[in-house]
Amino acid sequence: MAGQREFQTAVRVEKARIWSAWASGGSVMLAAALATQDIRVVGVVTQVLLVGVGIVFTVTAVRMTDRLNRKAEAARRNALGGF
Repeated sequence: MAGQREFQTAVRVEKARIWSAWASGGSVMLAAALATQDIRVVGVVTQVLLVGVGIVFTVTAVRMTDRLNRKAEAARRNALGGF
């Protein structure tokens, strides 16, 4: 069970890293959007691109988290002997 606990801790840390990277990227994208909002064409293009990129990054973060959840569930089942 000690190995299972270490694995769960590692999964929790990886999830925190994924979502902190997502939040950091979001704040950088927000800063870029705010910096270019007064330039008409560039501001609109930047905002549209950043919304698209934000959606892609969000989907990617959710998929990575789901994959980690599946790995953790498989490891838990393995540790419990297939229950």
